[in-house]
Amino acid sequence: MTNTNKPSIVFWIIGVITLIWNAMGVVNYLNQTFKTEASQNKFSTDQLALLDSLPAWMTALFAIAVFAGTIGCIALLMRKKIAVTLLLISFLAATVQQLYWMFGTNAAEVFSESLPYLIPILVIVVAAFLAWYSKDQKGKGVLS
Repeated sequence: MTNTNKPSIVFWIIGVITLIWNAMGVVNYLNQTFKTEASQNKFSTDQLALLDSLPAWMTALFAIAVFAGTIGCIALLMRKKIAVTLLLISFLAATVQQLYWMFGTNAAEVFSESLPYLIPILVIVVAAFLAWYSKDQKGKGVLS
């Protein structure tokens, strides 16, 4: 089946920007998971202790969110309807992960100088937008 509608320039802009956003998430995941020197130097002792104390399922959700999001954005740019499923999975994983980060940990105290709720809320909003946008584009016949 071929795509029935051509995407607008806004589609391409959204696709590229959100692909970069999700790719940055992959880099953050890899830095945090493999504890690179560069990532470790950015944090205080208390912040590192918090990151080290996170349950394994948080790391798994982080991986699912960023990799599904990145692959979903690639699929979106390729105009494939699998993007809808991938971006929904990314949204669900990111939401659970970020809500736990905000309300299940003491991140607010440990990261107080860097607005601990700003990035988690932004992550959820972007993921929600991508899930909605991909479904909307599928409905408009841009994705096949």
